[in-house]
Amino acid sequence: MLFTKYHIRCYCFLVFIGVISSCERKVPDKYVWKEINVKATAYNSVVRQTSANPFIAAWGDSLKPGMKSIAVSRDLIKLGLKHNTPIKIEGFDSIYLVNDKMHRRKRNQIDIYMGTDVRKAKEWGVKHLKIKYGVLKDSLVEGK
Repeated sequence: MLFTKYHIRCYCFLVFIGVISSCERKVPDKYVWKEINVKATAYNSVVRQTSANPFIAAWGDSLKPGMKSIAVSRDLIKLGLKHNTPIKIEGFDSIYLVNDKMHRRKRNQIDIYMGTDVRKAKEWGVKHLKIKYGVLKDSLVEGK
């Protein structure tokens, strides 16, 4: 059977894709994932729910509709859910980032950012669910 330059290029391309995809699967997770149960609500970038500048989060991040962002109660910050901590929320496929803080009176709660869609946030309501938050392996003290 005679192979043309086209066949050889296709074969090389497929080998290249195979090498790249196998490398991606072997990348180790740099986080230890800790699980907790929380109360989950939703919020929007509107003045009556936030502040005079509803598109700026507590740590100064700019919020944009469609972002995968959450606010956390301050007691959760003490547990390690600090700025830019990755969060896996039960029932969601995406990873969210901690970009905002909730009022001091809130406890054991997250607020999922839903842009300017107030109806969607109201439909979400209040739920109790599990979340997993990522702690960098490098930041862990041995034995904890």
